[in-house]
Amino acid sequence: MSAATRVDLTHLSAMSGGSPRLTGHLARPDGPGPWPGVVVVHEALGVDDVMLRQAERMARAGYLALIPDLFTDGGVARCLVPTMRAALSGSGRAYRDIEAARLTLAEHPDCTGRIGLIGFCMGGSFALMAAGSGSFEAASANYGALPKDMDRSLNGACPVVASYGGRDRMLKGAAAKLDAALDRLEVTHDVKEYPQAGHSFLNDAEVGPRPLRPLLRVSGMGPHPESAADAWERIEAFFGAHLATAQGN
Repeated sequence: MSAATRVDLTHLSAMSGGSPRLTGHLARPDGPGPWPGVVVVHEALGVDDVMLRQAERMARAGYLALIPDLFTDGGVARCLVPTMRAALSGSGRAYRDIEAARLTLAEHPDCTGRIGLIGFCMGGSFALMAAGSGSFEAASANYGALPKDMDRSLNGACPVVASYGGRDRMLKGAAAKLDAALDRLEVTHDVKEYPQAGHSFLNDAEVGPRPLRPLLRVSGMGPHPESAADAWERIEAFFGAHLATAQGN
């Protein structure tokens, strides 16, 4: 598998009322396609090397993976706050950018047309909200904040696999609440909390400004390889069940 390559998504995003300028990174599996597609939604710090490796990991698992840079038009400083607000509102430019990424995959000659969504941190919130849109066959939400009205947002959602850290102070109890809501709504799901993990435990390296990393480490944020290994196994098995080519064209 080659490294993720930059792609221009501006045409579709601008046409749908999304960002006037939008780029992304596309990671392709080895060998001949077609493959199912996965839209990868990044953390609050944006598209960095860690997030690119998440997309590349999905490609190694057999998915045409596309990560749209939701901060393309303005950078982190200008885009972070409105994008995070959009994540929990269910509407806004970022959702149209995610849809532009989905359409790019759907129209790609090497995609089966079955498309999933995976998000991390802020992206996890987008994944939960978009799960109920009817646009995706499966969604993976990783330590994403829960919708304010879960019954409304998740009613009729696609199958959801979600992972949370028990040491994540920002999302205490989120896994149990989400699991109960998806049970109540009869949505196919696999939700798990990892007691020894904190926020961003699926990352394979520390992120954020270097001077702040010791503080983040103390707060429980950052990689937890043992929990991550199990979570990735669950995600890949879940996507394999719901995005398999045999279920598609």
